[in-house]
This record gives sequence, structure tokens and C-alpha cells, in this order.
Amino acid sequence: MKLISFIAGYSRRILVLAVIAGVLCGACNTALLVLINQALQGERGAVMWGFAAVCVLLPFARYHSEILLTRLSQGALFDLRVKICRKILGAPLRQLEEIGPPRMLTVLTDDVPVITAALQHIPIICINLVIVVGGLLYMGWLSPVMLASVVALIVLGIAGYQLPMSRATRHFRRAREATDALMKTFRALTRGVKELKLHAERREAFLATSLDDEAGAVHASNLRGMVALTAANGWGQGMVFAIVGVTLFVLPLFQVASAETLIGYAIILLYLMTPMQVLIGSLPALSRAGIAVQKVEDLGAGLAVDAGEAEAPAPLPEKWRRLELAGVTHAYRSEGKDDSFTLGPIHLTVRRGELIFLVGGNGSGKTTLAKLITGLYTPEAGELRLDGEAITDRNRQAYRQLFSVVFFDFYLFERLIGLESPELTRRARGYLSRLQLDHKVSVEGGALSTTSLSQGQRKRLALLTAYLEDRPIYLFDEWAADQDPVFKDVFYRQILAELRSSGKTIIVISHDEKYFGLADRVLKMDFGQLVGEAPAARSDETRASA
Repeated sequence: MKLISFIAGYSRRILVLAVIAGVLCGACNTALLVLINQALQGERGAVMWGFAAVCVLLPFARYHSEILLTRLSQGALFDLRVKICRKILGAPLRQLEEIGPPRMLTVLTDDVPVITAALQHIPIICINLVIVVGGLLYMGWLSPVMLASVVALIVLGIAGYQLPMSRATRHFRRAREATDALMKTFRALTRGVKELKLHAERREAFLATSLDDEAGAVHASNLRGMVALTAANGWGQGMVFAIVGVTLFVLPLFQVASAETLIGYAIILLYLMTPMQVLIGSLPALSRAGIAVQKVEDLGAGLAVDAGEAEAPAPLPEKWRRLELAGVTHAYRSEGKDDSFTLGPIHLTVRRGELIFLVGGNGSGKTTLAKLITGLYTPEAGELRLDGEAITDRNRQAYRQLFSVVFFDFYLFERLIGLESPELTRRARGYLSRLQLDHKVSVEGGALSTTSLSQGQRKRLALLTAYLEDRPIYLFDEWAADQDPVFKDVFYRQILAELRSSGKTIIVISHDEKYFGLADRVLKMDFGQLVGEAPAARSDETRASA
């Protein structure tokens, strides 16, 4: 039912048209049964032209029914993928971090393909279902008493089928739950492959505990589900033959129908055997798809809508002068831990054109503060203000567009998407030369020729993107940590100076004390608190170098 409601939610009009075409197709199949039965009763001349007309109409009806259902299912699938991605992009960053990539990736890479496989069965299921229903209606017209016996056997078969099928569904649901943990293990495998290769004991322990346990749980649940499913399918197919046997050998003993009616029933049942087996064989895919749809719905329901994303961005001053954090706080609990980390309250004013260094130990809250400053985190108390105007859901999206950021865990896109302009290639090539990457990377058609570089060089490519965005505020999260000494000096003494001279406001998260004297202010974080703010004293050496 979840799969049907999912499809109906995409386009009820197409669904209605597909059902009408399917009913017509089933009616044609039922008409063929009627005509064949009449022909076997000796009425060949009377039914010949009707038989020919149905043979012409049947392919036409089946074609349109399958095309409509295929268009409906594939359109719903496309709509599902887009909605999931938009839902993820529209959710608050903190919530996405709490959910974690494994669960989202499992929905996109496991649940969506399961739904895809099930949707491919929908056209055939609908057509065969109409054929079965039409056949049963014709059987009722021939003999209501015999139909009652057949329906009783079908009800018995369905009841017996549901017992192992419900067990199979429970096991498949457990397998799906275990898949989230398995995906997390796969991520650990791909990200930690170097460490695992260098430590044989760790590698074997990882395989024996993490991978074997999680993969074993998925394997065991799937195997139990398939065993129960095989039992259900065997029961279902056995009941089909039992219905045929009862009709041919048991009911005639009670003389409930004439010989002609029994022949008609035998023909109908033999004709319906294949459609009924198709329906039984499709139920497992529908069962797993129902679980997958539930998981997709759970993810969608669990993702709150970031109001700042939903609203059209309200304009902000183009030439702002002052950015304030007034009593801003943010708290979150680490997964698996009872304690929580609280940042703030933070009172901070950033003036246009300033160069600020944000320093402090690991875990002191520097990156969390950066996410608050850039609007990626919403303050739990206090507020951000731009020239006295509070940053709220109404203007948060526009506020975020003021920043070009290179986080420590940045992602590097292979294409310079969202930066299209006639001068893009020329500007990009110029910046590549300044970043000393022009001998390794080229830009053609807005695409980077390669991103397979060292971490320090990849950070330079991320800086290329920030250059091309050309926004008022730049924030660098330990950008220089992976640079060689020569280019690190270039970054602090040349790149930051050029950005500052062009009127940019710059916030740099750094541990490089050697360059603190270049900043207008050095802000120190400690256990979520801003504990120091003072003008950076410039040494004679720093002044001379600057």
C-alpha cells in the first residue's frame, strides 16, 4: 500500500488513465476467454469476428497501459530522487551531521534502487491483476456456486501465504536496519584503507569484528527472509494447482455444474495460472519496496525544513560596516555520550575590512563558531546582526551569500558550478598561475582537468573557487595546515594581504603563531568561550615582511 500511495502521490491523473487502460486490457483478456469457451462449445462462426476484433484491441490496450504505468513509475522515481536531495539540502546542517552520511547514503544507494526494481514490476502486476479479476468475474457468470468454492480456496491460500510472508518481511526489515551500520563500516573501510594496510592485526580485527559482524547481520536476516519467502511462494503456487485440482476432480462429484461449465472453468483456471504465478512472484519485490519507501519517508519526516532555505532571500545591505554576535550560544550532544558541548555566550563585533585570526586548542569551538558566523548553524540563544539588522529565517539565506569559505573538511567539486560567466576560464587560469597549479591543472568549459592532487594542492583549488566567488567575507579554517613552508608564507603574507587590500573581510582559523602579528586582532577560544581579544602586536620582523 505504501508503494501505491507513493505512486499516486506523483500523478493521480496518469494513475487513473493507466488503471482505465489496464481494465480495458483485462477486459480484452476476459473477452478472449469467453470467445474461446464459446468456440469450444461449437459457436465458431458466431464468435470469429469478435475474436479478431479483440485480438486487434488487446495489444493496443496493453501497450498504452504499460506505457502509462511505466511513465508514472519512472516519473515518481525521478521525483523521489530530486525530493530526497532537495530535502537534504534544505535541512539544517546540524541535523544532517547528527543523522550522519551512512544513513543518507543508504537511502540513496540502497532504498532507491529497491524501489526502482519494484516499480519495474508495476505495469505487469497491474495487467495480470486485471486479468485475474476479469477471469474470476467470468467464472462467477458461468457458475456462482463454483466461484464461491474457488474464492474460498483463494482466501485460504492468501491466509496461508501471509504467515511466512509476514515473517519474511520482518527479517527483511531487520536486514535493512543492519544496512545502515554496514554502510558506516564501508565508509570506515574506504577512508581507513591505508591504515588497515599498514597494520595487519588491525586489519584482521576490523574484518573479524566490524565487517563480519555487520555484514553477517545483513546476510543472516536476508537469508532467513528468503527462506520464509521461498516457503510462501511454494505455498502460493501449490494453492494454484490445488484450486485447479479441486475444480476438476472434487466439485464434479457434487454435480454443482454442467460438463460445459466445468470445461469452461478448467480453461479459465489454466489461463489464469501464469498471471497468478506472476503476481505471487512479484510480492517479494513489493514487500521490500514497502520497507524502502518507509525508510525514505522516515528520513524525509526526520529532516526539518531550514526556514532560511525555504524563504526567498530578503536583501541585505551591499556595503555593510559591522557584523555582530550578541550573546550567541550553541550546544550539541556528541553521539553515544551523555555530556554536551556548549559554545558561548559569544559577544563579538567584526568590522568591514578587518583581518582576524581565530586561535585556540583543538576542540575549543573554533569551527563551531565559524559555522555560527557564516549562518550554517542557527544560534540557540542570542542573535547575529548585520549593521544592526538581526539575521533571522527571513534573511539567513541572503546572509550566507556574503561568505566564501574553505573549511578544514572541505569538498572539492570537479566543475566550477554556479560560477558561470564569459570570463570564467580566463580568470580561473590566472588564479591557477598565482596558486602555482597551472602546470598540473587546467580549466576547460568550467571543469577542472583533475582533482587527484596532494591535500595541500587540493586546498589551493578550493581557494581558487573562493577567489572566483569574489564575496565580501572570506573564512579559512586551518587552510595553511597542509601547505609547504614556502606557500604557507605566500598565503599569509601575499594572498591575505591582496584580499585585504581589495576590501575583503577575512577570518582565519590558525595555529601558526609566527604570523599572528599580521592580523588586526587575534581572538582566542577555549572550551567554547571567547577568552581573549586584543590588537595583535606586530613585531619589527613582521612589519618588515608585511
